[in-house]
Amino acid sequence: MQLKSLVVLASVLSTALAHTRVWSIWVNGVDQGDGKGVYIRSPPTNNPVKDLTSSAMACNVNNSPVSQTVNVKAGDTVTFEWFHDYRNDDIIASSHKGPVLVYIAPTSSNGAGPVWTKLYHAGNDGTWAVDKLLASKGQHKVVIPNIPAGDYLLRPEIIALHEANVAYSSNNLRGAQLYMNCVQIRVTSNGSQSLPGGNSFPGTYTSSTPGIVFDIYAKGADMTKYQIPGPAVWSGSAGGSITRA
Repeated sequence: MQLKSLVVLASVLSTALAHTRVWSIWVNGVDQGDGKGVYIRSPPTNNPVKDLTSSAMACNVNNSPVSQTVNVKAGDTVTFEWFHDYRNDDIIASSHKGPVLVYIAPTSSNGAGPVWTKLYHAGNDGTWAVDKLLASKGQHKVVIPNIPAGDYLLRPEIIALHEANVAYSSNNLRGAQLYMNCVQIRVTSNGSQSLPGGNSFPGTYTSSTPGIVFDIYAKGADMTKYQIPGPAVWSGSAGGSITRA
């Protein structure tokens, strides 16, 4: 009985050690400093969101405005830096393989409704995006497109698939683990490419969305066939990459 309890405890601790949040952003290689609860709408813990119907799908469990907004311009490179417990730590467990994505929406929407536009995603091109993220010390980039001046929310996201062979709605002890934070930015240039929006959180992902239920341990499966959840990247996006600032 005691051994069983220890095994359960070890499993819980192992799961807890795997989680992640965004520490900061960099703009054109310049660190904007610890953004947790400052310019990032940071959740109180690094736990994932698993219920695809939850309002937390937009900006995690703490979708409240924070005191600062980071100024950027079209063409600027914004780098997101993820962490586990402290900066430059183990970031996320290597078992948590899956895609990395970035969406954007007007801040005035507070992330509610069909307001989100996908700017970037990476899945498996022979290497999982999360493995690339670990190699880049938790950093990945997106370039600000030529959009109108104003306040926006950037929503970097990791979808961990290590328990995603079944849907959370079928078994709440399993399912994809989603990590997202919303970063407040202000675009000071005034571009002409209006964001199309059209994606909602919750709403865009369901248990039947390709890439939400996926077995990364399936014997003989071609992981490069993995389909990244959500829409295609917007044609007006200026792109991104999983590389360091």
